[in-house]
Amino acid sequence: MKGRTHKDLEVWQRALDLAERTYQATRAFPGDERFGLSMQMRRAAVSVVSNIAEGAARRTRRDFLRFLYVARGSLVELEAQAILAVRLGLLQPTSLQVAIDRVGQMLTAMIASLSRSAHTSSDPIGDP
Repeated sequence: MKGRTHKDLEVWQRALDLAERTYQATRAFPGDERFGLSMQMRRAAVSVVSNIAEGAARRTRRDFLRFLYVARGSLVELEAQAILAVRLGLLQPTSLQVAIDRVGQMLTAMIASLSRSAHTSSDPIGDP
């Protein structure tokens, strides 16, 4: 990733869009959810985008992988919370799910790609 940052990663851009959509969707939640499900969903969404960014700034592929796994875990948390919000009638079924699925696919592909190279080397990300 020489000369590039997390902002150049499509997965980070999509995760940022997802975080923004999560904030927009949870604004409509009732006031009694302000510190409940709404806050949990926002934290999980922010964690996804933050961990991708922090991982990309790390020096080795293995470090980047660790942060991508954390990002994927936060994404699964967000998905579970979104499903609950749908069941509670706070969200429409597809309002976040399509974006969650897309970010999940991208994270899985990036993890698979980096995993193949991490098993053979702990060289910096941009080096062969």
